[in-house]
Amino acid sequence: MGSTSAQNPEYNGSARVGRRDLIKRSAALGLISVPTMSFLSACASGGGGGNGDKAKEGKKTAKNPLAVNDTAQMEFVLFDGGFGKEYAEDAVKIYEKNFPEVTVKFAATQKIQSTLQPRFNQGTPPDLIDNSGAEQMDMGVLVGKDQLADLTPLLDAPSYDDPSKKVRDTLRPGIVEMGQFDGEKVWILYYAYTVYGVWYSQKALDSLDEQYPETWDQMLAVCEKAKKKGMAGWTYAGKYPYYLPFSLYPMIGKVGGVEVLDAIDNLEPNAWKHPAVKACFEAYYELYKKGYVLKGTPGLDHIQSQTAWAQGKALFIPNGSWVENESANVIPKDFDLAVSAPTGIDSSDKMPFGTIWASGGEPFIVPAKAKNTAGGMEQLRIMLSEASSRNFTGKVKSLTAYNGGTDGITLTPGLKSGVAALDKAGQNVVNPRLQDWYVQLQKEKIGVSGLGEMMAGRLTPAEAIKKIQGFADEAAKDTSIKHYKHQ
Repeated sequence: MGSTSAQNPEYNGSARVGRRDLIKRSAALGLISVPTMSFLSACASGGGGGNGDKAKEGKKTAKNPLAVNDTAQMEFVLFDGGFGKEYAEDAVKIYEKNFPEVTVKFAATQKIQSTLQPRFNQGTPPDLIDNSGAEQMDMGVLVGKDQLADLTPLLDAPSYDDPSKKVRDTLRPGIVEMGQFDGEKVWILYYAYTVYGVWYSQKALDSLDEQYPETWDQMLAVCEKAKKKGMAGWTYAGKYPYYLPFSLYPMIGKVGGVEVLDAIDNLEPNAWKHPAVKACFEAYYELYKKGYVLKGTPGLDHIQSQTAWAQGKALFIPNGSWVENESANVIPKDFDLAVSAPTGIDSSDKMPFGTIWASGGEPFIVPAKAKNTAGGMEQLRIMLSEASSRNFTGKVKSLTAYNGGTDGITLTPGLKSGVAALDKAGQNVVNPRLQDWYVQLQKEKIGVSGLGEMMAGRLTPAEAIKKIQGFADEAAKDTSIKHYKHQ
């Protein structure tokens, strides 16, 4: 989930508006996508042993602008999640074709942290990692402990298709900034572009003779109607309740304004006690109290909850746009998949209906101590070509960070709906940063111990807010972690 920095100027003031204007224009052109996220936590050691000899620099040429050593092995570890691994394997074949004396060591796993954390600690990490999934390593910790290579050489290299353009000039709005934490260095390349929100079957909604609800009273009315027809209003990944923020956080922003989300990200005192947070927590708790949540949801993982939803057992599910591909084998052909920005409270909300969370997803990193950092960056340069981007979009129903690659591709229902949602949002796009600044806080504490307990009925909204504010205060005072703020 996934889902992504401190000095990023696009989140405040006029700079924020400028980025969103770009997003709006991209959406209007049908260029904006949908895709992945990241989940649990990790810790990275700043120490560790050496990683043996670094690969010697190769010869820099027009076709090899990063001076990759054409005989050095390159190792690539991919998160094996909703997007599968075929798109990456295809890109690896191109790398091997371009460097015929090299065989790439490629592996896909769902256990990123447990597999790779020991290697970071030993100073022997792979050259390229898709750091995503339930075992995502904590990005803030990796950056804070100087574990990642600066990707600026990649971004300033000639693009794969057009040497007159730098790689950075071919990327979607906001992608470069999202990879920054402090200053100009870029630590992460988010390969996909995710729309987070409330996903549903338009066919199911039509069968209730209803439209997507814009106010919470309307939401409750739709859920009551669904309940009478034997369908729950909502389900979610109960075992991973940090999926709930995909719709809850933008709802908080809609109700109280972006400044509420910024204060939460900044770990400001009493940020969670804002009236907008209280109103939204109480609204979600009402779903539980009125019996509108699918029975047994707290015990379901993301796949089980998505399957129940695809089978028509629940109308709405908070998720990211990777859900279309991840659930492709269970979503009926006539499902008519759709996504909407979250429902608000009422007309007193600070931001209009349509306010949505959208951002880069699927974070790729090149470890600082990798043997072949140039090779890792070159693999990313290949993946950011038009052909690789089109291959990804065609195979996994999501667009990439590359600003194009849609020619000849028929957009799927979820993709079309995501583009429409972004178009409707216009400038009203929010991007909460807790999930990448403070992974453990977001997932284990706010998600599992706070929201998960509240939605299971074991905490009241007031108790959940008090508990979560305590977690945030602890994180703010923790001198062992690096802190980030919106600038």
